[in-house]
Amino acid sequence: MNSFDWDAEITDADRDAIIDSLADRIARHQMQVPAILLLDMHRPLAYLAGQSLLLGSGFLAPLFGPKNVQQYARLLQSRENIELLITRIEKSNSEAFPADKPVEEPAAAKSESADEARGNPLGTR
Repeated sequence: MNSFDWDAEITDADRDAIIDSLADRIARHQMQVPAILLLDMHRPLAYLAGQSLLLGSGFLAPLFGPKNVQQYARLLQSRENIELLITRIEKSNSEAFPADKPVEEPAAAKSESADEARGNPLGTR
C-alpha cells in the first residue's frame, strides 16, 4: 500500500500553483467579490479551517484524493497563504475589469438623455 505523509509541508511552487488554480476557478465563475469578502472575513479562522479539513479527511480523501486534501488543509492553515490568495483574486479581478475602461451607458439611459436634451425631461411625447 502506498504511504502518505500528512505532516509534510507544501512547497512554495505547489502553494503558488494551488493559489493560481483557485483564483482562476473563482474568476471563471465571476465570484471574485464574494470570495474576497468570505476570505477576508474568515481570515482569523484560517487555521481552524485547515484543521477542519484534516478532521474531515476521512470522508474527503476518497472523494478528492489524500494529497489534495492535505495540500488544501496546509494552504488554509496559514494567514499568509490566505493573503496571497486574496491578492491573486484581486489581480484577476482587475485584469477582468480594468479601471480605465469606460463604462457604457445603458440604452434606456441614452434615450432618457436624448429626451432631456430636447427639453422634455419627463420623456413624454
